[in-house]
Amino acid sequence: MSSSSGSPAVAAGSRLPAAVRKLDEKIQQAMAAYYVPGVAYGLRYRGVDYVRGFGVTSLDDPQPVDGDTVFRVASTTKPFTGTAIMRLVERGRLDLDRTVRSYLPDFRVADPVASARVTLRQLLNHTAGWLGDYFLDTGTDEGALARYVAGMSELPQLTPPGKVYAYNNAAISLAGRVIEVVTGVPYERAIRDLVTGPLGLRHSAYFLDELPGVRWAVPHLPNEAQTEIVPVPEAWAMPRGINPAGGLISSARDQLRWARFHLGDGRVPGSGRRLLSPRSMHAMQSNPGPGGTLFVELDGFGVTWMLRPTAEGPKVIQHGGDWAGQHSGFLMVPRKDFALTVLTNSETGPVLLDDLFAGDRAISLFTGLHNLPAVPRSLSDRELAPYLGFYFGEQIGFDGVHSSVELEMVADAGQLVLRYQGEDYLRLAFYRKDYTLVFAPDGTVTNNRFNFVRDPDGSVGWLRFGGRLYRRNDNPTQPTASLRSQAPSALPIPALPRPLLS
Repeated sequence: MSSSSGSPAVAAGSRLPAAVRKLDEKIQQAMAAYYVPGVAYGLRYRGVDYVRGFGVTSLDDPQPVDGDTVFRVASTTKPFTGTAIMRLVERGRLDLDRTVRSYLPDFRVADPVASARVTLRQLLNHTAGWLGDYFLDTGTDEGALARYVAGMSELPQLTPPGKVYAYNNAAISLAGRVIEVVTGVPYERAIRDLVTGPLGLRHSAYFLDELPGVRWAVPHLPNEAQTEIVPVPEAWAMPRGINPAGGLISSARDQLRWARFHLGDGRVPGSGRRLLSPRSMHAMQSNPGPGGTLFVELDGFGVTWMLRPTAEGPKVIQHGGDWAGQHSGFLMVPRKDFALTVLTNSETGPVLLDDLFAGDRAISLFTGLHNLPAVPRSLSDRELAPYLGFYFGEQIGFDGVHSSVELEMVADAGQLVLRYQGEDYLRLAFYRKDYTLVFAPDGTVTNNRFNFVRDPDGSVGWLRFGGRLYRRNDNPTQPTASLRSQAPSALPIPALPRPLLS
């Protein structure tokens, strides 16, 4: 156990607070149960920093995981992009409420009105409204992000800008392109100059060759037979065009230092150098756009941060990251000076993370806070009828090919059953209008929440599933792609599919 600069050191063993020991036990038990080879965490609790590693980087070449082992933090990258944007706002180079075309005159998506009206703030709070899961691989050179943004011209508009929250990777990459244009340097260098460098994050970068000698956590995925977890080093690769949305490589120690910055007033931990004003720090963690769910219930997004309510009142500031074989969670409670980040190197990682970051185990254990109450209710067939039918979602893959998935919602015993390819996949129980708790088909409770979104006429138009919008579809067709992370019979892969980058 080690402590970060500026915090008291803590002796290992019995002197550890009981809550920290419980966290250690929870992680080690879950690693064994769910075949997670390596985990690192950083914890800020009662003024003390704890950094710990468990397990190994790879089953093929087992090196011990520690607080400086690097993982791909995936979508926890997004607040780095947001923080860089806020530094440029303070310098007068950007304005959150100006249109994207103020900075990128040639920008367009398929809808001309959205192209002209969408603002920088709407990119950052996930209300741009176009299809967000766009993963086109546009190369590895410095022009990759510009080409990615040019390719966005085909993205269909789902909802008007600013009206509905839907998680949007493409919008955050577009914000990264704005950073490139106004700074005149590649996105990755701009983040180093504006954020990671000034904060002293020495194990955080976008390319492994910028971190010589570092120990990295190899992704692990299920084998073809779904009988064991195996290392798949090539799964580490990510298209450069989506670096602003999910490309950062970082360690638990650096992520904890990052958390300490965002728990504060804009000064660099340990040095006192001001990086952002208190006003900008507050702006990132307040004034949410439209709310909904992203596995947890959200008030909405601030500037790239998920703003999560609690039953007792204090806000949870949260994000997380999912990539193939790299899954992590990150949350903070500024009023409690509390932060937790957990990094894993297995496709089974979300099972370990679910209880800590979607449930309220972590916030209750360390802060005494809890999720908003949610008591499942049984509805009549008449009450369930508006939600029944087929729901359609899509994404664009690395090769530019559109793929789709179709889900069916049916009523059963006062609840909804979500079916995929004719089989029961999840069970949804309402706890308030349009909001549901999620259960496995056998009735096992999960810590996840989904919700439905209504059209302007008041009818149910969408299912929000993993933060994405699935359009209610009266003309079902055969799906062309499968949900990711299906639960196989032999391995405890998460029963809930995790989007490719979230």
